[in-house]
Amino acid sequence: MVACAVLGPGFAHRAKSFADNPILGSQRLNASGLHVWRLKLAHALARSRRARLAQRLPADWKEQFDRNGFVVVRDFLPPRLLEEIQTELLDPRLECRSQQQGDTVTTRIPIGPRVLRRLPGLAAVLDSANWKGLMAYVASTRSTPLYYLQAIAGGVSDGPPDPQLQLHSDTFQPSLKAWIFLTDVPEDGRPLTYVAGSHRLSDERISWEHRKSVEVLKTGDRLSQRGSFRISPEELPELGLPQPTHFSVPANTLVAVDTCGFHARASSDRPTLRIEIWAYSRRSPFLPWTGLDLLSWKPIAMRRAEWLQKIVDWMDRRGWAKQHWQSAGRWPL
Repeated sequence: MVACAVLGPGFAHRAKSFADNPILGSQRLNASGLHVWRLKLAHALARSRRARLAQRLPADWKEQFDRNGFVVVRDFLPPRLLEEIQTELLDPRLECRSQQQGDTVTTRIPIGPRVLRRLPGLAAVLDSANWKGLMAYVASTRSTPLYYLQAIAGGVSDGPPDPQLQLHSDTFQPSLKAWIFLTDVPEDGRPLTYVAGSHRLSDERISWEHRKSVEVLKTGDRLSQRGSFRISPEELPELGLPQPTHFSVPANTLVAVDTCGFHARASSDRPTLRIEIWAYSRRSPFLPWTGLDLLSWKPIAMRRAEWLQKIVDWMDRRGWAKQHWQSAGRWPL
């Protein structure tokens, strides 16, 4: 039965939603192992790609990532460059967009040619061998990430709890998110949290994923049904995992993580604000090669975040897609 599903839409793609795809969401096929098969194949190919990318990053970063699923580098940017970036973030000429989830508002500006012309030092960092090596290894692809300036204001709007406060895996496949924090992140400032070692595909994790895939459309919340499985802290010991690490860190700290691992924002009893440079990369997990990505050609790569915004706007006007990121005027709010 599972073999028949290989030909179905979404199997050989990064599609992850159980709710939106009748094959990926089939209880019968997932009971027979469809989700687990995709999961194992995606991780096996990621390991193969990472083995070929390992020489591109410092050995201590590789060791840190392989052990934990994250890399933390303090004092990452030269102090003068950090000051330049912080000054540019206060520039009222920058247009931004925002999205609300629960009581949290996230505001973003795509990092494109205009921003990089004003911050040549940042452009040099994003083009440096160490940076590109780290992004490639964590993402298991040399495809250029999308980059944004981002502010996360938590507890500032009426609404239910922020769904990002729940521990979750973004998707079944290894993928990248990275942050260069431009402001201090205190322990009560809704810091990023991550369950060390949860990026590895243990037998316990495979069993948990199999059970989730079979039950999710009946018992899961909306985000789990869309392929971002939630997990409670009480379940972690069953998977042989520790409680989450909290990245309460000073400004100028880089954190890069594999978002197949369990992560969340910590909660807080006060309004909070984080400002950061944010990177994101998730390519199809079923490609054996590390590169061959036309969209990573430099004239295109640094414009993709801006173009993506406009493409979704265009599709939204025609009723083909929903634009969740709305104009928020000038930065900062």
